[in-house]
Amino acid sequence: MSISRRTVLTAAAAATGSLIVPGVAEAGPGINAGTKTEVGFRLDAVTIDGGEQVVSVTLNTAKLGPIAASSLTTGTFSIHAKATSPIPIAPGDQIFSEYDLDRPVTAARLTRSGDIVLDLSYAEGQLGGGTLGYIASRGRNVRLNLQYTITQNTPLTGRHGRPVTITRFVQGRLANPEVDAFGYHVSGDGLKYRLYTPKSHDRRPLIVWLHGGGEGASLPDGYYDNETTLRANRGALGFATPEAQRVFRDAYVVAPQSTSYWIEDGDRFAPMIRRVVDEVSRRHRVDRNRVYVAGCSNGGYMSLKMTTVYPRLFAASVPICGVVESLITDTELAAITTPTWLVASLDDDTVDPQANTIHAHDLIPRSLATLYDHVVWDGYQFPGHWSWIYVARNAPAVHGTHIWQWMARQA
Repeated sequence: MSISRRTVLTAAAAATGSLIVPGVAEAGPGINAGTKTEVGFRLDAVTIDGGEQVVSVTLNTAKLGPIAASSLTTGTFSIHAKATSPIPIAPGDQIFSEYDLDRPVTAARLTRSGDIVLDLSYAEGQLGGGTLGYIASRGRNVRLNLQYTITQNTPLTGRHGRPVTITRFVQGRLANPEVDAFGYHVSGDGLKYRLYTPKSHDRRPLIVWLHGGGEGASLPDGYYDNETTLRANRGALGFATPEAQRVFRDAYVVAPQSTSYWIEDGDRFAPMIRRVVDEVSRRHRVDRNRVYVAGCSNGGYMSLKMTTVYPRLFAASVPICGVVESLITDTELAAITTPTWLVASLDDDTVDPQANTIHAHDLIPRSLATLYDHVVWDGYQFPGHWSWIYVARNAPAVHGTHIWQWMARQA
């Protein structure tokens, strides 16, 4: 049975490089290896709504010369994937989403440069392609060590009809273009963050994305990766898409990573996040009148917390399924002056929407709210806590105005 890492309460307690173990494989049985031929390969990943998955493998076969497309089928190569925790798991503890299995090849094709791309079966909720695991006792997502083993089952046809057999495969990096577009940074306080920088040289907006509890660090284990904030969901990535960038007319997107989880000490983290905003604004051409904050779960709380501590810092705030109860007083909520649009799903069984999102909406002056019955996207129903999916897709709307457009109009 597959248990999602986020079905565990992310709000309560809840490596920098690619964590990849080189994969090596020899030619399959029955193939005459002949001359030793070594080929490297890359793991290609995308972050879907449920988290990052490896969706294809690219073999660096261009160096082998022309290959006949007719000799390449979904059965030419077999792929086995193994994913294990990067940190020791204590006896009795659990990590969800580890795997050791064969991954079906759904398509095989040649690129114009001559590399081979093997598309792999993947889908929301399907075990075997994810790059993250969830450690129950820590309430944390961690990047799994990935080891891919490739076996060639039938020869390829090369120049002049000669058979081409790859005798050794060497695993390379994990590539996710959306994630890789965010640079790595560390603030003066030691808070790690990722930053997307638009191509425009004029002053542009800054969107601050604050992650959920599962994407913070686990310092007792020495684990602070500056990675899971972009790989666990599309929260920050959504604002860096071409669609969002058109709405905001190019925007910086910054995703700080907590050294634990935001609700552990909002009073301590608030000035650290403020200094990240100041640092990015000082180093880049940021329009300080158009700084926005959005966050989910723990980050939904922190988005509200930031507007209580710094009432003039943000042009708009979007708290998603945020925790309010016992953390932010009614007096503080009623005093918020930052334009606020809250989002949650009524079937959220992690953070009670009535006691948190709806309660906050009732108290925050002139706030907007979008409440869903369930979290469903592309026909797949997610846990009710995952309402950030809608914001990452610009779905919430009031009187025909969608949430990104509303944010962009606030200044």
